[in-house]
Amino acid sequence: MSAGPTVIRKSKSAGNRSNLELVNSLRENFVAAKLDYATFPPQTNGHVPAPIPPAVDVWTEKTDESVFIPRVNWEGAGLQDEAGQYEVTVKLFFLPPAAGAHDAAALTAERARYVEDALALVTRELGVPTVDLLVASFPGMSFEGTCEWEADKNNAQQGNLADEVATWRVLEALQRQGRVRQLGVAEFGSEKLAAFMAATDVRPAVDQINLKDCCSVPPPLKQLAREHGIELNVHSDCTDILPPGTLRQLLGHGPQGAGVLADPEHPGEGGWEGEIVPQWVVRYVAFVRDRGVIENKGYFAGAELVN
Repeated sequence: MSAGPTVIRKSKSAGNRSNLELVNSLRENFVAAKLDYATFPPQTNGHVPAPIPPAVDVWTEKTDESVFIPRVNWEGAGLQDEAGQYEVTVKLFFLPPAAGAHDAAALTAERARYVEDALALVTRELGVPTVDLLVASFPGMSFEGTCEWEADKNNAQQGNLADEVATWRVLEALQRQGRVRQLGVAEFGSEKLAAFMAATDVRPAVDQINLKDCCSVPPPLKQLAREHGIELNVHSDCTDILPPGTLRQLLGHGPQGAGVLADPEHPGEGGWEGEIVPQWVVRYVAFVRDRGVIENKGYFAGAELVN
């Protein structure tokens, strides 16, 4: 038995690595929301009593299928100018499925739902009908090795090409519908990218690679990208952006937790029972085209509470 996907509200704090930025953003957002809905007792004899924390159902929101943590206020959504004045880029991190679960058709269907959920939230937040670039980050992909040649070779054996191609077809459909203008991938080396392009109709416009464990862009990848007009972007994103343990700490009753999940280490505190399984994270950035500055940046994340 499982609850619907939990949608976690994003924030806009900055950082150097996606994982640290995301975790801090979520934590700060939970704290701010609980303070917004707290009760402030009157002062007595100059003494300012501590605010009374709100009940969970006050600062979160349940719909028929989802729980928003914290409650979303859409009144402030949207960009300052017309949508055409911005370039909107989105990176969707598909997180590893639950251990032992691998049904290819079911996984593709789930990821299709993740894509729809993520795009619906981002476009509503920004007030735009179309995303300029959607980058897909698949689990199990990285560039690791003693040099760029070894990293490129190791990369060829990573991930699951069949699952990635099936998910890409979902994204290709979005492009045909005009909802996304360009598509991209992350952490694809030369062999992986070549095999991927051979199995798909739309080649990636962008390949983002994290070179923290190697020296430079592998020459075979550089050549392949040049031949097919693919832009290579070096980034510093964390591929394991939201591990289950991290999310449980964020939502549990620990020192910096939100207090919405039952926690065996804090009996009697209450909370929702079950295991929290992170499913996806989406990061969005809205650039002002003429000035190249960021007006809006944030995250949404989705998870499932499994009893």
